[in-house]
Amino acid sequence: STMFLVGLSGGIASGKSTVVAVLRELGCAVIDADVIARQVVQPHSKAHQQILQHFGTEILLENGEINREALGNIVFSQPEKRRLLNSITHPEILKEMLKQVLKYFVLGYRYVILDIPLLFETRGLTRFMKYTVLVYCDPPTQLARLMKRSGLGAAEAEARISSQLPLDEKRKWATHVIDNSGDRESTRRQVLRLHARLEDSLDFLWARLAVGTAVAGLGGLVFLLLRHFIS
Repeated sequence: STMFLVGLSGGIASGKSTVVAVLRELGCAVIDADVIARQVVQPHSKAHQQILQHFGTEILLENGEINREALGNIVFSQPEKRRLLNSITHPEILKEMLKQVLKYFVLGYRYVILDIPLLFETRGLTRFMKYTVLVYCDPPTQLARLMKRSGLGAAEAEARISSQLPLDEKRKWATHVIDNSGDRESTRRQVLRLHARLEDSLDFLWARLAVGTAVAGLGGLVFLLLRHFIS
């Protein structure tokens, strides 16, 4: 038996959270990059301190946490600020993701889903994925869903969507596509088929033989993997 990594991504209002919910119901191991991104910028963290140095204390809430909306407004309109923020947070996010991958690896999971919104934009992480999955929906549906969900006008919603790589472009890079243009039941059936396919796959990233040697050599294994992926 073997284990491998699966990268999952989508676009704003494409329905990725719906797909993740089904995967979790199936008992899949899902690592959410967005959740980790919020964790690594908590007060007193390394990233939190660096963000304050570069963006100032006006982006703080009363409890000392970072106001994600205020910070998002800054980086949304200023690409150089967005690159600066990414240079601060991405290394910390990757370290935490690796820790969680190692946990599931030792526990013997068949595969691990890495839920990464900008997977296809950054491209650097895709080389570690055996498969990549895109949650897709057609452009008119995406626009309508975003307007309804966020209460935005058409122009504002289109601006948000156009700030991301188009879903049709991401589709070219994905090994699997979940088309979420229809109803939830249609999407669910596609996720079930994908899960069955992944469970039956013979491809792998790491052999689970390491689980058998965990007691004797886990410390050295963790050190080597951390050194390899973080360096």
